[in-house]
Amino acid sequence: MKGFASDNNSGVHPDVMKAIVEVNKEHAVGYGGDEVTARAEVLFQKVFGEQARVFFVYNGTGANVIALQAMTRPFNAVIAADTAHINVDECGAPEKHTGCKMLTIKTPDGKLTPDLIQQHLHGFGFEHHSQPGVVSITQSTEMGTLYSLEELKRLSDFVHSNGLFLHMDGARISNAAASLGCDFREMTTDVGVDVLSFGGTKNGLMFGEAVVFLNPGFVENAKYIRKQTTQLHSKMRFIAAQFEAFLTDGLWRKNAEHSNYMASLLARELESVKEVQLIQKPQANGVFAIVPPQIIEPLQQKYFFYMWDESRNEVRWMTSFDTTEEEIKGFVTEIKMLVENSQ
Repeated sequence: MKGFASDNNSGVHPDVMKAIVEVNKEHAVGYGGDEVTARAEVLFQKVFGEQARVFFVYNGTGANVIALQAMTRPFNAVIAADTAHINVDECGAPEKHTGCKMLTIKTPDGKLTPDLIQQHLHGFGFEHHSQPGVVSITQSTEMGTLYSLEELKRLSDFVHSNGLFLHMDGARISNAAASLGCDFREMTTDVGVDVLSFGGTKNGLMFGEAVVFLNPGFVENAKYIRKQTTQLHSKMRFIAAQFEAFLTDGLWRKNAEHSNYMASLLARELESVKEVQLIQKPQANGVFAIVPPQIIEPLQQKYFFYMWDESRNEVRWMTSFDTTEEEIKGFVTEIKMLVENSQ
């Protein structure tokens, strides 16, 4: 059943599937020693800059864990929004593998600011206090919002001026770049991000994410950390080939622009339903709304989606690269019918 629960639920883009099939014809050296992985690594340097080093992994949690392990010591603390995936949805994996304390900040929109971070910038040099080491942000955020390029640069400058480093969880970085009309480098390397968790699964890949080290100072032990964290794929070419297709001929942007457009279309179609209150104008591929409680269960019987905040009947609807206009209009028609029948 197609629904609006998550872009994780979508299939694999045909061009990505074709790339997987193409590298399945012969034997190749394992663990990243193959030609496909070498080409993909060069491609990442073209995208992010010559200093960039990429390590392919299985999934987003693995990417975040490896990135944060490379950036910290166990006595450090990681500062993040309270809604951050590393805090809410990774079963404590970052704390377990890094040994670091997670310092979370309540935000109105999922975005950190220098003023919000300031509350945790104390205790430096005091051995009884976890030492703040990394600020982790998500782009786009778990609440569907975006950091502008100016906000990212201001945040990065603030973080570095206080002796910390900046990690970006880019599970939906393609949607963010497409929405802002920029490329990946402008939103990462050029604004001072130190390490990036680069996502593709939510935008047409079958599996696999990447850790991109933009600050060379954190690369030295990354290969050992990846192995210890059980994220070293033996048949690496099957991950690398997907990213090669993803980053070639703008496939990532085409997919992201489509899913973003589907979210904006859904929001526009819902404007005529006064009983549905949109939390904000969609900035990427997520629509957050407060809906009449009596329509939630019957709507979920036809379209799979998640509750975001049950206390106020807030739902989250995610669109994907394979969402169609017909599906959007059918979904809104069902909402209208349920609202009308409930009155």
